[in-house]
Amino acid sequence: MRPAAAAIVVFLASAAILVLEILAARLVAPYLGVSLDTYTGIIGTVLAGIAAGAWLGGRAADRWAPQLLLGPILVLGGFLALASPTLINGLGPSVAGGGVASIIGLSLWTVFLPAMVLSAVTPVVVKLQLNDLATTGTVVGQLSAWATAGALFGTFGTGFFLVSRAPTRVIVAGTGLLLMALGVLVAWRLSGRPAPSSLAALAVVAAVTGAAALGVNGPCKSESAYFCIRVVEEPGGSVRTLLLDDLTHSSVDLRNPRNLLYEYIAIMAATVDASRPRGDAISMLQIGGGGFTLPRYIAATRPASQIDVMEIDPAVVDTARDELGLRTGARLAVEVGDARLLVARKQPRTYDFVFGDAFGSRSVPWHLTTREFLSSVRRLLRPGGAYVMNLIDRDRLEFLKAQAATMMQVFPSVTLLPAPSNFVLVGTDRLIDARRVVELVEQRGLGVSAPLTGSRLRRLVGGAKPLRDDFAPVDQLLR
Repeated sequence: MRPAAAAIVVFLASAAILVLEILAARLVAPYLGVSLDTYTGIIGTVLAGIAAGAWLGGRAADRWAPQLLLGPILVLGGFLALASPTLINGLGPSVAGGGVASIIGLSLWTVFLPAMVLSAVTPVVVKLQLNDLATTGTVVGQLSAWATAGALFGTFGTGFFLVSRAPTRVIVAGTGLLLMALGVLVAWRLSGRPAPSSLAALAVVAAVTGAAALGVNGPCKSESAYFCIRVVEEPGGSVRTLLLDDLTHSSVDLRNPRNLLYEYIAIMAATVDASRPRGDAISMLQIGGGGFTLPRYIAATRPASQIDVMEIDPAVVDTARDELGLRTGARLAVEVGDARLLVARKQPRTYDFVFGDAFGSRSVPWHLTTREFLSSVRRLLRPGGAYVMNLIDRDRLEFLKAQAATMMQVFPSVTLLPAPSNFVLVGTDRLIDARRVVELVEQRGLGVSAPLTGSRLRRLVGGAKPLRDDFAPVDQLLR
C-alpha cells in the first residue's frame, strides 16, 4: 500500500469514529436526554472501543497477513456503523429515563463496536507500511498524525457543518456506506479481485442495512443541533405538548392562551398577577422559549406589555411559530442565542420580571445557575422586580438547595414555591405575597405546596454550597 493511500485510509477510519461519537448523543437523546452524564458515558465508551480496537488490531496484524485483514475490517466497521441507529431505536425504549448505567449500556451495544473495529485499522496499516525497522518511528508517527487529523476533521465537520444540514440517520448511513465501499476497494487492491458472488452478497447487506438505518423512524419529528423536537396533539384538538429530547417541556392551548395546564407555569404567571393589577403592562424577559406558554399568557392578559424571549435553538422558535400558535413582533420579540451572552448585553433596569425556564434535558444549563449569572440578571431588574426560576430536582434536592443558596447570596428575599414535579424560586428585593400566589394557582384547580421563605428556607438549604462559575456541578447534584 502506498503511503498516500495508507494516510487516506487511517484518516477516513478515524474521522468515522468521531462522526459516530458526536452523532451518538443525538441518537440516544430521545431516550436518555443530553447532559454531562450522557456525553461522558458516550465519550468514555468510545475511548474504550478505541483502546480495545488498537490492541486487538495490533495482535491480529502480527498473527495474520494485514493485506487480508484491512478490507474486511473496514467493511465490518461500516456495517456496524449502519446498524447503530436501528439498534438504538430498538434498545432505547427499554432504558429510557435511566441513569449512568443505562447510558453506558446503550453505548456499549451501539457505538462501542464500530469504534473498536475501526480503531483496528491504524495498527493494521502500520504493519503494512513497516518495511524497514529503521523507519518505524517515522511510519508510526505519520500515520498517527493522519489518524488524529481525521479525528479532528470528523469532529469539526460533524459538529459545525453536517448536523445543521442533514438528518442524523442520513449522516450515519452515508458514513457506513462510505466505509463499506472503501473496504471493498482496499480488499480489491490488496488481495485480488473478489468473487462476484461475494460482491453481490455485500451489496445486498449494505442495501438492507442502509435502508433499515434510514427507514426506521425515530421518535423525533425534527432534529436540531440541540434537541430532538416533537409536538403531540392532545385529545380535544386545541392542546399541543412540546417534547424536547426525553422531556415534556410545555403544553399550549391554541384556543385559549390563558389556560395554563402545568402547576409551575401557573406559579410563574401568578407571581405577576399577585404583584401587578390585572391588565397593567409589564416589561418581562423569559430565558428559554420552549412552548412560549407564559409569553402568550402575558400577551393575552396584558396586551401592552413588552415581552422579550431568549431561546438558544432556532428550530424551537420555528416549531413554536408553525405548530404552537406563536406570533412574534415588536411586543413579543425573540432573540436566538445563548442567554449568558445575551443577558450581558442588556441595559440595566430594563425589566419588571425575568423568568428562567431554560433546560438541557432535566438540567438547567450550569452557566445559567451561578452567582455571577444571577448577579447579571438582578442588574436587569427594576426596583421591586423579580427573578422567577423553574427547576427540576430529585429526591435529595441537592440542586434545589444549592440553587436556593446561590439566589440567597444575590437577592435580599428568596421564596420557594414547590409544584408537584417542579420547583419555582423567586428572588426579589422585597418579600412577595406568596399566599396570594398560592391562592391564584389553586383557583385554577392546580396544586402547590406551602411556600418556604426566610428561616424555613434557610433550614432546608442547610450547608449547601452556592454555585459559582468555577464550581457548578449541576448534573452531579441531580443524580
